[in-house]
Amino acid sequence: MTSPDAPSTHGPVGAAITKAVVGVFRDYTGRGPTKARTSLNENLVHVLLEDTMTTAERRLAEGGEEEFVLDIRRKFQRTMRDDLVAEVEGLVGRKVIAFMSDNSIEPDMALESFVLE
Repeated sequence: MTSPDAPSTHGPVGAAITKAVVGVFRDYTGRGPTKARTSLNENLVHVLLEDTMTTAERRLAEGGEEEFVLDIRRKFQRTMRDDLVAEVEGLVGRKVIAFMSDNSIEPDMALESFVLE
């Protein structure tokens, strides 16, 4: 038996959040991640994204500019914050009280986390 706090990745809300977050990434960066998965529980929404970097970001990282690429990604995430939060709030029907985001170069992944009121 699963506990009520166990994360769920199934269902229409999780799928809609995944689609919305990928869409925001696509709108801001010119391409969306190729893999994404949303986990939900009582007060948390986590969206794990894979293959997120643009061709230019990949080339910069390969050339030793990992910190520069991570800095660009942090700037994108600050810029995307309001749109990401609005999408999640609209889909779950609850206020987001905190948004946290981070990236990894190798493997090429990002995690968008939303804490719900």
